[in-house]
Amino acid sequence: MDTHAYPVTRTDAEWRTRLTPEQYAVMRGHGTERPGSCALLYEKRAGTFSCVGCDQPLFESKLKFESGTGWPSFNDPVPGSVETTTDRSYGMVRTECHCARCGSHLGHVFEDGPPPTGLRYCINGVALKFEPAA
Repeated sequence: MDTHAYPVTRTDAEWRTRLTPEQYAVMRGHGTERPGSCALLYEKRAGTFSCVGCDQPLFESKLKFESGTGWPSFNDPVPGSVETTTDRSYGMVRTECHCARCGSHLGHVFEDGPPPTGLRYCINGVALKFEPAA
């Protein structure tokens, strides 16, 4: 992780206790889940997708769309919930997105999404939990 101070911090041992091994590999190790492997890819109900690491609301279901990539995709995050950094891994330049509260890696954002924003927040489903609307 970078040296940025986040409102929610945990030791490595605490993260490993809180997260599954797959969640830890993605969220703390900047990994990627297998495309099509997360049930949240198919979630269609109204509600909110939050960070597994700290419960911060990240995305509203009304901004979720089917991108055909195998990962949950959204037009825009909840304001102030997601921060971005430049990711130069794997010989390419991408924009990484991470939780603004705990710094956990969520996925990447691309400029090939549908209107109105033209953005596609491509998010690892294991980094999310879903809360249906009441």
